[in-house]
Amino acid sequence: MVLAKTFSSRLCFARDVFRGALKFMSYYQQHVFFCTNLRDNARKSCQQCDAQAARDYVKQRCKTLFPDPHAIRINSAGCLNRCKRGPVLVIYPQGVWYRYDNQRDLDDIIDQHLQKGEVVERLLLPASVTS
Repeated sequence: MVLAKTFSSRLCFARDVFRGALKFMSYYQQHVFFCTNLRDNARKSCQQCDAQAARDYVKQRCKTLFPDPHAIRINSAGCLNRCKRGPVLVIYPQGVWYRYDNQRDLDDIIDQHLQKGEVVERLLLPASVTS
């Protein structure tokens, strides 16, 4: 009985530590990374499609929509190695990858995914696409 109680209390302690770690791992509710890489060779890169301007647009719009500084973070990233169908972005913690062509696509990602939690199927990047 004592052994079971000790094991049970250790298990509960481990569970509580794990839950606490998860709380700290999710500093932002959603974290968006835009590939803004510019390659110096002939291969396609996201910055050739003005990815920095797209990131700036989404960041400004999200600042207006989400006043809580921990709700959403918009960041630039170096090469995410998926430029072939780019420009691309990825949203964590879900790990959803999107490609976009214009402001309408970005607005759909903001309105549907970031605000409503719905995946924008038409913009999903296939798992097999790499640089």
